[in-house]
Amino acid sequence: MSETYTVKAELREKVGKGAARHLRRTGMVPAVIYGAKQDPLPIAIPYKETFMKLHAGGFMTTIATVEVDGQQIKVLPKDYQLDPVRDFLMHVDFLRVSETSEVTVEVPVHFAGEDACPGIRRGGVLNVVRHQVEIHCPASAIPDSLTADVSKLDIGDSLHASEVTLPKGVRFTITDRDFTIATIAAPAALLSEEAEAETAEPEVVTAKTEE
Repeated sequence: MSETYTVKAELREKVGKGAARHLRRTGMVPAVIYGAKQDPLPIAIPYKETFMKLHAGGFMTTIATVEVDGQQIKVLPKDYQLDPVRDFLMHVDFLRVSETSEVTVEVPVHFAGEDACPGIRRGGVLNVVRHQVEIHCPASAIPDSLTADVSKLDIGDSLHASEVTLPKGVRFTITDRDFTIATIAAPAALLSEEAEAETAEPEVVTAKTEE
């Protein structure tokens, strides 16, 4: 789990588009803390620090402590909005969490054993079907990533969810099927040769008639 951090925030007395634009002009980002059967709490957080955290990786899976109005509130980022043109951070939603909270998050999948993978050694290519997977786990034990071992896969083989070792308390949200995470695809040259062989016109032999 990524190291937690602290955010110094201010209460927002006014909400709405006009108030939000004013906040952004002063270097702040409008945000809301919700959940735990409490009323939503509108706050403003520093733009620069939040933007750097967002692009440093692990933002959506790292618990933060928001200090606001004499309170310390543990939260997990649940959503954020970027300006579609300028990539400018517009808004952040936080979810209140506690030691007993369980959350649903997406975490990246890292692959191990590529050097030993028979399929890759024969020229195959690792085809990643899911770069991220959705999991359900305690808020206090969100893994930074999951590791999938491809060291035994040959060309044409697939690696499924059941073959990934999950940390204690972590489970996939997809439970109705053993979904595919990656495959070892045949090299492009081999696929091209097979395609040519399938589309090649058969040689037609015409019997010579006797005169």
